Amino acid sequence: MDKNKTSRRTFLRNTFHLGIGITAAPYIIPSGVLAAPGRPGANDRIGLGVIGPGRMGTSLMNQCARITDASLVAFADVYQARIDTALAKHPEAKGYRHYREMLDDPNVDAVFIATPDHWHALNTVHACEAGKDVYVEKPMSLTVHDGQLMLEAARKHGRVITTGSMQRSMEGCRIGCEMVRNKRAGDIHTVHTENYPSPWECTLPAQPVPEGMDWDKWCGPTEPRPFHEHLYAPRGDGERDERGPLGWISYRPYSGGEVTGWGTHGLDLIQWALGMDLSGPVAVWPEDEGLWAPVSFRYANGIEVHLDGRGPAGGGRFVGDKGEILVDRNRYDARPKSIIEAPLGDDEEALEVSDNHIQNWLDCIRSREKPITDVAVGHSTTNLCHIINIARWVGRELEWDPKNEVFVNDDEANSHLKRDMRAPYTF
Repeated sequence: MDKNKTSRRTFLRNTFHLGIGITAAPYIIPSGVLAAPGRPGANDRIGLGVIGPGRMGTSLMNQCARITDASLVAFADVYQARIDTALAKHPEAKGYRHYREMLDDPNVDAVFIATPDHWHALNTVHACEAGKDVYVEKPMSLTVHDGQLMLEAARKHGRVITTGSMQRSMEGCRIGCEMVRNKRAGDIHTVHTENYPSPWECTLPAQPVPEGMDWDKWCGPTEPRPFHEHLYAPRGDGERDERGPLGWISYRPYSGGEVTGWGTHGLDLIQWALGMDLSGPVAVWPEDEGLWAPVSFRYANGIEVHLDGRGPAGGGRFVGDKGEILVDRNRYDARPKSIIEAPLGDDEEALEVSDNHIQNWLDCIRSREKPITDVAVGHSTTNLCHIINIARWVGRELEWDPKNEVFVNDDEANSHLKRDMRAPYTF
């Protein structure tokens, strides 16, 4: 089967969705196509600001080169050199040393948030309060409580928020998840995925802070520690130790490690394929001790997911009573292959269609519909990552209440749902 070949049904579905976002309940029913505060008009270019034009921010900016209905108009960063680099490519834009000043810019309609994870919640809540729509890089939050505040702010202020789980905008991932959802492998009972490591404490020595960098502001709500170039770089500029890459993505309290770094890709597809968006498991347990301990969890319907390295990093291997389906990074496969050879039938469930993650968000800014990775989806996926980390930290099986987002009768585990934040970087 040519997995990249689009069926007539998929073509018609893509055509229906072209330019209008996905079919979903709108945040606000549009009163028309005229521009209004917080809602660009149909013919207006959307002004985009970038909070954190670094590694991921630059990637998002480069993707915008193919976007015709939006413009990059402002950048904010704690490091002047990064602002200067962004302005050299976009001299018509403005640069700000503090993102809240950028949020006051009336030319900014929406923002990309590509800061380190410990800043995502504050950036997002403040953007919502300023009337800006948000594309926040994954993982959406640093803690469960952070995510709750982000979701609350989005709904309170009527903002369109998407997260950077862009695999939902890859055709191969979507079709693979549809095959799982429609029981091509039968009833799924087990899923295998990558064994993503949890974060560890940073022990890097102090280095001089580069000229033009506000390191205290980079630390923000965390307790300040000395600058080091490999802490500042997301994955330590390729430097590693015996545990894995250096960089803030590997360190507490800046990140949830690769559980939230790569796990928000793979686990997001698993939840999508299983129809578990806006939900979560009811039990989670480590199979051993340490940062690399395999972890398993179970949904209320009995399906178990194992972070055991027997599945792909960007998805999962779904085992059912009729076969197996693998979904990973815009590809899908099966054993036996015959179970995925037929295209999706008219009587089978189709998932939302997006072929460009940023454009889907921009379309939804105009329509006020929910994007394919709406803030509630991002919150649910990232919560799953957080509870995996917490199971490792406490070292025992935990009962999770996905509706109320708490561990059942476990004060120690629940103490990890929220973080202390340094003043004045608080909500």
